[in-house]
Amino acid sequence: MASKPGLVLAVVLAVAFSGCTLPRGAAMQSEILKNASDKTPEFSHYPVDSKLLADLPHWPAGKVASHRRSWVKGGSGGAGQVLAAGDTVSLAIWEGGQNKLLTSEGAPTTQIAPTTVSNSGQIFVPYVGAVKVSGLSVEAAREKVQQSVTALIPEAQVQLAATPGKGNAVSLIGGVSNPGTIPLIDRSLTVLGAISEAGGVQGAIENPQLRLYRGGKVYETSLSRVLDDPALDAGLRPGDKLMVLKDDRSFLALGASGVEKIIPFPKDHVNALEAVTLAGGISDTRANPKGVLILREYPASAVRSEVAQGPQNARVVFSMDLTSSEGLFSAQNFEVQSNDLVLATESPLVNTRTILGLFGSTLGLARTADTITN
Repeated sequence: MASKPGLVLAVVLAVAFSGCTLPRGAAMQSEILKNASDKTPEFSHYPVDSKLLADLPHWPAGKVASHRRSWVKGGSGGAGQVLAAGDTVSLAIWEGGQNKLLTSEGAPTTQIAPTTVSNSGQIFVPYVGAVKVSGLSVEAAREKVQQSVTALIPEAQVQLAATPGKGNAVSLIGGVSNPGTIPLIDRSLTVLGAISEAGGVQGAIENPQLRLYRGGKVYETSLSRVLDDPALDAGLRPGDKLMVLKDDRSFLALGASGVEKIIPFPKDHVNALEAVTLAGGISDTRANPKGVLILREYPASAVRSEVAQGPQNARVVFSMDLTSSEGLFSAQNFEVQSNDLVLATESPLVNTRTILGLFGSTLGLARTADTITN
């Protein structure tokens, strides 16, 4: 039994410990939610269950959630080049009969110097004048030029070849191994085809996102979505610009989890269970599995009076119980949004263990003091 000096030391240390805040790595659920029942709370608290999951699709998006994105649909435009301004056109004219205008007896064909399709879509043909060829296939343009030529030379035949110019090309401007310009030698080039011709997506880009600039508009989607749905592998048009980007969405993991850091989205949709897994799971010795919280901010315009239509406060705390089947199924169907805070709260038992440990240490010091005194 400890002597009087030892007991005195034990009491003094116990009083000192009682006046200190115990060291912890995360907040407890009760601390985070303690003001949720106030008359004018600063946040709203919603346990995640099947009823809430039925309401969430009707809620507006979170404050930093990704904006609604659109993407073009439709496959390639078919085989064959379509002439456009900037293309280079070469003509060869063959003449038959006795009276020749462009050729001689020893040279039945004449090569006309290559000409560039003008901004108005026309090319110049000697003795004929300007002929509009933009928007036509190579064969249709040849037939049109031949009709114009045969008005002067009835037995003439025309051969036409075209090389795509800068205006009849698409640009891969980033996120691929070999960015640059791809001439549209026909209308069969699609988004995936262009990425393939450019050497594929750079390996360092996680969950690649596609951005297409067309006609003053911007279209966006993920590469995985296009790979999953062939109908989204849209045909490219002259002047299109395609960029591959990394997914800039992320969430913050804090508390009694395996890691505490900003975690990027590895795919288009991440549910709460996946978010906890990405954070290294919850600590076996520290975490409260009944208190996994997701904190999210909504714009003021999203606040509603009815939960079925939206949150009742711009700041929202969602809580999940990972010890029940209802909680686990609900967490698996709860989608995490960009900039969410995923917090694994600390178990109240951690404090109890800490206090018992400190008390045990105090008794040990008391015995040591008693031994020295004796």
